[in-house]
Order: sequence, then C-alpha cells, then structure tokens
Amino acid sequence: MNIRQVRIGNKTIGDGYPVFVMAEIGINHNGSIDLAKKLIAGAASAGADCVKFQKRTPELCVPKDQWNLERDTPWGRITYLEYRHKVEFTEKDYKEIDRYCREHDIMWIASCWDEPSVDFIESFNPAFYKAPSASLTDLVLLNKMKSTGKPLMISTGMSNTEDIDKAVETLGLDNLLIAQSTSTYPCKLEELNLKVIEKLREIYPSTPIGYSGHEVGLAPTWAAAVLGANFIERHITLDRAMWGTDQAASVEVGGFFRLIQNIRDIEKSMGDGVKRLYESEIPIMKKLRRVS
Repeated sequence: MNIRQVRIGNKTIGDGYPVFVMAEIGINHNGSIDLAKKLIAGAASAGADCVKFQKRTPELCVPKDQWNLERDTPWGRITYLEYRHKVEFTEKDYKEIDRYCREHDIMWIASCWDEPSVDFIESFNPAFYKAPSASLTDLVLLNKMKSTGKPLMISTGMSNTEDIDKAVETLGLDNLLIAQSTSTYPCKLEELNLKVIEKLREIYPSTPIGYSGHEVGLAPTWAAAVLGANFIERHITLDRAMWGTDQAASVEVGGFFRLIQNIRDIEKSMGDGVKRLYESEIPIMKKLRRVS
C-alpha cells in the first residue's frame, strides 16, 4: 500500500493530514526587514504553516549581460545587479527572521537559487528545501539541496512532463514533494491546468502533490485543495499595488485569512465518500418523506 506522506519538522504533509499552507514572501519585502516581519506576522495570524523567502548569490544568478542593465526601482535608477543585491537579506537579517519566526511559532525556509545559497541557508537548519520552478532542470542544484538530507519540494512551472521525469529520476522519490505550477505572474485562469494535480497523483502514488499558484483570486487554490493538493503555496503581500514583480500575483493578508479558513472548511466537508443517513436528517426525513 502506498503511503503519500512526508514528515516536515513537526508536521506531516500527505493524504489524511491537513493541507500544508506556505506563504511565499519571496522578495515582496523589497529588502526591508521591517516589512518582512509584518508579512511573517500576517502569515502566522492567518494560520499559515510556513513562510518562504528567496536566497540568491546575485553574481551567480544574474547573467553577466544583464548586470549593467538599468531599471527604475524604489532606490532610484540602478543596475539590475545592484537591484538584486538590494533585495537580498544578510546573515544578520536572517538571524532576526529566524528569531521572529520562532516568536510567532511559524516555520520558515528560503528557496535557494545557487549552491552557495544552500550552504548559507543550511546553517539555519531549515525543515526542508523548496526549489523554484526555474531550477527544475538545474540537476546540480537539486542534488545539492537533496544532499542535505532534508525533504525537497520541487515546482514544475515552465516545464513539461519530460523535465519532471528527469528531475524525479535524478532525485528519487524519497522525501520528495511535487507542486503543479504555471510560472506566469499573474497567471491566466485557463493556463493554471489544475487537473495536472490529479495526473501527478496518479503517476506518483506515494508522493505528496501540491499546488503553487500565481493567479489573481482564491477560487483556483480552493479547487486545488478539492483536487487533492497536499500542500499549497501562494505569495503573500501587504498591498498588491506595492512595487515589485510578484505583488500583483500575491494575496493580501486578509485574503490569506479567507484562503486558509476556507481550505479548512473544505477539508471538513469532503467526508469519506461513503453515503450514509445522518442523525441530523432523521427528523427532517420523518417530516417530509411519504414512503420509507
């Protein structure tokens, strides 16, 4: 019998357990530790299980031909490489994030975009790693994260089934989690392809399958929970109108409350599939049914 479960810290992700909800802060903090704290507090109060940041070594992740391209930012018109450094937190910042998350009793991790970033984040002993969709074909980086011995969650945006198969073949299924995703920000509803969740559940019957959404609105994410997503990831923001590339595809804190509350309602209402007569129906049955 296949058991679709992976232990993450003090929680279990898989069938028979509550949907694990991750609030992706990413770079929506715009380089501000104070803003990051507000997002952590908002995610915790909404009932999220985990918050996620992104960690890069800009010189390794930004192609050299883009280093000196200028762009308008909250810090003025600066090069793209300078911008990437502006939104990176320091070791001191992450120590404060670690302290603050412990204070709010919420797990935190960071998606690592290069190997030195894995070493950096590993020093904080995260419960698991989450590879961004852009890294699904970076097998060296995926193996680096898997080599830590921590569970690894991979996203499948900008990829086809062959890319997924190759990553799974490289990594193995032990302690692996796979998320359906489409990497457009925000994503058109007709490109979310939520039925892939069901297909991945069929292909990998012992692997927790989830959903990383970038749409506007909440209904598709609720649908993902109905379709069997064991974990959900959505970007969180204080204001979707804020500056930043991911803000428009994010959910504001109030929306996160509704998102999680309704996922919990969905879980309660799904039942076990066995049709039965409930005690609460009997008085109504006696009143309304002519023939029994």
